[in-house]
Amino acid sequence: MDLFDKIEKNMGGPIGQHQKWSHGYFSFPKLEGEIAPHMMFNGVEHLVWSLNNYLGLANHPEVRKADAEAAADFGMAYPMGARMMSGNSRHHEELEAGLAEFVGKEDAFLLNYGYQGMVSIIDTLVDRNDVIVYDAESHACIIDGVRLHMGKRFVYQHNDMESCAKQLERATRLTEQTGGGILLITEGVFGMSGAQGKLKEIVALKEKFKFRILIDDAHGFGTLGATGAGAHEEQGCVDGVDVYFGTFAKSMAGIGAFVAADKMIVDFLRYNMRSQTFAKALPMPMVLGLKKRFELLKSQPELREKLWTIARALQNGLVEHGFDIGITNSVVTPVFLKGDLHEATSLTMDLRKRYHIFCSIVVYPVIPKGLIELRLIPTAVHTLEDVQRTLDAFSDVAEKLKAGDYKQKEEKLAEVEA
Repeated sequence: MDLFDKIEKNMGGPIGQHQKWSHGYFSFPKLEGEIAPHMMFNGVEHLVWSLNNYLGLANHPEVRKADAEAAADFGMAYPMGARMMSGNSRHHEELEAGLAEFVGKEDAFLLNYGYQGMVSIIDTLVDRNDVIVYDAESHACIIDGVRLHMGKRFVYQHNDMESCAKQLERATRLTEQTGGGILLITEGVFGMSGAQGKLKEIVALKEKFKFRILIDDAHGFGTLGATGAGAHEEQGCVDGVDVYFGTFAKSMAGIGAFVAADKMIVDFLRYNMRSQTFAKALPMPMVLGLKKRFELLKSQPELREKLWTIARALQNGLVEHGFDIGITNSVVTPVFLKGDLHEATSLTMDLRKRYHIFCSIVVYPVIPKGLIELRLIPTAVHTLEDVQRTLDAFSDVAEKLKAGDYKQKEEKLAEVEA
């Protein structure tokens, strides 16, 4: 069979199969205007709960000024080349040193992208004799990194410490034969459920098993802990986490990521991560802009306090209105409803067209069949009025869902959108 013929017959798998009717509305929607809680969608202003602009730094005036001045001074090309060859600068190194100190590690290394970075970290840290143990609900970047591993990998049930211990026991027996080591991978905050990874309990397992811990703290960095350093600070186990990974796409409202650990480990990654060795360095405007974002993250704790004020008001309000928000103990706010794909799409269209509220929708296969997840991301620039408006709208659509108003055939979806 011709390769492209095969692709045409299976257009995109579980997500891409819906592209003909979902593209531009549910997938690849266009939010226009200044990055803010209120943006334009399909020509109408919407209240938006889908942007990971946790601290509201995307349009902070100091950030915009730093970005503009850096672009004017350096352009988008500087520095030219990969860091190892010709693309290094004191600004890259100063940002790395600051990040390392902030998250409680000896050294840090900047990465061009979060997803690519995590995949490459995993690929670099382990060889075929090592064993990976990882949480079943790990982010796709972790799963893809694990897939590259040529040795054994064992998955434990989500946040289940008994299951985790069993997999560590299996891994220990195997590494006694191979002479390899064990890398345990989990998340500081799981992005779909909002649940924190049980980092403190995992660290405690080091008393029984010999392994190292890598955490993806994309949603915890900047939002959790006394200083905002992350989930490991929140849970009081900074030293027990061996390799810390954070992204700039969430609290820092930028692009890129970093990995922090003991200097020996960071030096090893610095010289062996193929995704960085053979990739151009982060452009100077982004690096200088990130330095300003990082400065504000540290010096203005009121941004994090405002974020949590909004998050608590939203989450408490949802619970008081009878909604199931799962077990979130972060600012990520899921709302779980019962319904099929048709009901999910109709409900979301109603939220957008009638109430002008834009939030992300999650359905099978990301979550089990029969469930609908509306995923809300509060930020420091939302208001309590935004929260109340959302609670009122959600109460309305929940009643309609219960009454069966959103049950319809797939061919009628276009009528609802029209």
